[in-house]
Amino acid sequence: MRDPLIKAAEVGYKEPDLPAKNTRHNGSETVDLGIKGRRAIVCASSKGLGRACAIALANEGVHVTLTARGAEALKKTADEIRKLSPGVTVTEVVGDITTPEGRAAALKACPDPDILVNNAGGPPPGDFRNWTRDDWIKAIDANMLTPIELIKATVDGMMARKFGRIVNITSAAVKAPIEVLGLSNGARAGLTGFCAGVARKTVINNVTINGLLPGPFDTDRLRGPVAKIDAEKRGITVDQLLAERAKLNPAGRFGDPEEFGQACAFLCGAKAGFITGQNILLDGGAFPGTL
Repeated sequence: MRDPLIKAAEVGYKEPDLPAKNTRHNGSETVDLGIKGRRAIVCASSKGLGRACAIALANEGVHVTLTARGAEALKKTADEIRKLSPGVTVTEVVGDITTPEGRAAALKACPDPDILVNNAGGPPPGDFRNWTRDDWIKAIDANMLTPIELIKATVDGMMARKFGRIVNITSAAVKAPIEVLGLSNGARAGLTGFCAGVARKTVINNVTINGLLPGPFDTDRLRGPVAKIDAEKRGITVDQLLAERAKLNPAGRFGDPEEFGQACAFLCGAKAGFITGQNILLDGGAFPGTL
């Protein structure tokens, strides 16, 4: 018996017309993630990866509430998003999200978010012998307890509405600890362990919790204290150090924040409801493991 596809071709089979692809402000063809009109809180979103996540979500029609400590940088990002995505509402909340007051302000501006992107700057590098109890408490407050408090404040509403997407921006150090970043290693691993359990309880109500683990992305943080310390040890400039590191990455480069933002938006999409409790590494293949 002839293959039906071959037979169809012989009689002039024509491919069916595909649905028109959606386009966004940057002119690229994209898939509609089904979250237009949703509301999101994106923490620490004036710069870097948080900013990239806010831009990507707004590009999908999500109304975004941005938080950051610096008013000037926050306004600049908010205005940029308003220009790129004029159909969405962009709300600025100036404050430190790692404090009770900062969290209260963000939740007042967006009391019932459908999407929560947890993000906060990491603690400084150093030798664990020099860290005091106060250093540890500050790191845990910022990078473990702050996300947990925001999850606690928002997850029940998400579950009641049968939709919620929570993304924690942590670090590649969760999978491959960086010796001088012990404060970050400990705090972010603690958050990861906590969410592993909760994510299995919320998904029955279409609320997912996942981690995005950034490796080296081309942001201000890449040129921060760790790079300066390493460059000084070797007697070279930070630019020389970063050029070497970019070549050593399997991708031959650092990540583009836009790539990170797109990954975040996908995890927040309506069709990503079967992905939960996962920690997705974005590092250009630098981590050499299989799991």
